[in-house]
Amino acid sequence: MFENQFPSLKLPAADPAIEGTDLMPVRPSAGVCEVICYSQQHDGTFATMPLSQIRKLTRVWRERYVDLGSRPEVEYVFIFENKGREIGVTLAHPHGQVYAYPFVPPTPTLELATERAYLERTGRHVMADVLAEHDEQVVCSHGMFVAFVPKFARYPYEVYVTSREHRPSLAAMSDTELDDLAHVLLELTRKYDALFDFSMPYIMAIHQAPTNGEHDYNWFHVEFYPPYRTATKLKYLAGSEAAMAAFINDTLPEVTAATLRGLSVIVD
Repeated sequence: MFENQFPSLKLPAADPAIEGTDLMPVRPSAGVCEVICYSQQHDGTFATMPLSQIRKLTRVWRERYVDLGSRPEVEYVFIFENKGREIGVTLAHPHGQVYAYPFVPPTPTLELATERAYLERTGRHVMADVLAEHDEQVVCSHGMFVAFVPKFARYPYEVYVTSREHRPSLAAMSDTELDDLAHVLLELTRKYDALFDFSMPYIMAIHQAPTNGEHDYNWFHVEFYPPYRTATKLKYLAGSEAAMAAFINDTLPEVTAATLRGLSVIVD
């Protein structure tokens, strides 16, 4: 792990290049950007690593979440991986990143508001109820964790990985649970590679509780966005998706889940 050489966020932060207004305020880009190398093998990927290495990686994730989240200027720790040229990646060495933001970004802000409102209204966690309605869309599972194609998938092979029981963040997980997470993530990424017989590009995004207070209503999950809809066609974000955020998906989650579920891979 090392700090990004070209960070979008850094400490101490430089003064903003322009002055903000009441309508469009500007603040210093205070925070941390880190890179986590997965392996010494330059030509490897997440999916080609042994399970023992992914288990170590989940512990690094937990340690970075706790350490960065303890800093007073940090409010949200985002762990993610951009994989593949199709995603815009220029560094081929297998790696992920960590952004420690001085604010809670828009997407988790909306998720948190929805989770809190649902819990207050029903007394149940929304992700628990979502998971209960996705038996036919399960791709794989191991112990505490399960991977499924959500009924609201925006990409044909979009997959969520989440815990069966409420866990707000990596910090709330035992070593055994981290091992379960590692197993499901590795199985899923190997299924992705087996889907079209090439190393599948994707965005992997870990959603967990902010670090700026108590957010026990949040439910940890990982989202995968692979851009391919067939072996030769990408899923482009055109007018309806890019302009209106109204995604058009011409596949059924039951079908794509069954396709991924039927791919036989070995996790070791």
